[in-house]
Amino acid sequence: MKYKNSLVIFIPSIERGGVEKNLYYIANFLSKKKINVYVLTAYCDFKRKFNDSIKFVSLNKYEKTKKSRFFKTLISLFLFTIKFRNKNITILSFQSNIASIFLSLIYNKKIIIRLNTSTKKYIKGYFKFLIFKLFYNLANKIIVNSYEFKKEFEKLFLIKVKTIYNPFLKQKPKKIEYQFFNDNNYLKIINVARLTKQKDHITLLRAFKKLINKRKAKLLIIGTGKEKNNIESYIGSNNLTKYVRLIGYKQNPISYIKLSDVFVLTSSYEGLPNVLLEAQSQKKYILSSNCSSGPKEILMNGKYGDLFKVKDDEKLFKLLLNYKKNIKKFKIKALKGYNHLNRFDYKYNLNKYYNLVVKYLN
Repeated sequence: MKYKNSLVIFIPSIERGGVEKNLYYIANFLSKKKINVYVLTAYCDFKRKFNDSIKFVSLNKYEKTKKSRFFKTLISLFLFTIKFRNKNITILSFQSNIASIFLSLIYNKKIIIRLNTSTKKYIKGYFKFLIFKLFYNLANKIIVNSYEFKKEFEKLFLIKVKTIYNPFLKQKPKKIEYQFFNDNNYLKIINVARLTKQKDHITLLRAFKKLINKRKAKLLIIGTGKEKNNIESYIGSNNLTKYVRLIGYKQNPISYIKLSDVFVLTSSYEGLPNVLLEAQSQKKYILSSNCSSGPKEILMNGKYGDLFKVKDDEKLFKLLLNYKKNIKKFKIKALKGYNHLNRFDYKYNLNKYYNLVVKYLN
């Protein structure tokens, strides 16, 4: 089938995280469906992740210094104006949605926006609420990644949105030896998340500090980010260095998740955290903050893992402390989560994206 419009995926700053993993899956799938796909971004650092048929519109250099997302958005606005203002295109926006909606208005383009994080991240104050409500009303379609997110969004903005789960592709872990996790006398806890305030590693570390006074345990944290120094400072000042390891970003952390006993997420807010799906795929017991939105939906309100209030390190500590006593119950929950991963099936959810996008290409 030949489409009148090309698809321009607008994402000024391609980084390392769940949003980007979804980006690669969606862009590559749509290009295989014979859609003419462009990726508009400030720098071409991650070009190798995309199919050869996908065209990149970016500055033809790699980013050597840390630029702000605002700066990258300005670059992307300029590149869009040069390349696409007179072309038949539809925009699929992954990031900086206000800017991309603004472009769609100026150049009379159709636009679909994808929201990946709870509105609690950025709707702070009535003025901001009005600005976002105004622009969101101007989008042709809005996609969110969980039904809890849909409920939250529609209640706040009174705008109908489409829910499409993140496409999840099961991967086989590589067999690795990791000495830190070799001793089975220790409870092996893992966290995979960017080192940012949103992910709230300090709550995890507070709970862990209480735990090692009661039983043997080790904690592995995978990720990089701005809060690294603060996290390392807390670890050092609380004599946790022997029991906690930070090993930076890993492209496929599943091999490390496979070696763990418990996966813990302590975020203040989320969208639909892919990393919980990765933990479920390895039949791991999951403990997650009951933040907006996504964890409660993935864990089916506690049927497939356990939830605790945001920042409640005492509850998290007690759940970890009782792991051995309740291990049979926890393993049953983990198995149930594994058996219900089909909700997030890769092809099923990517076809939902395809069926939606093609409506706006002609």
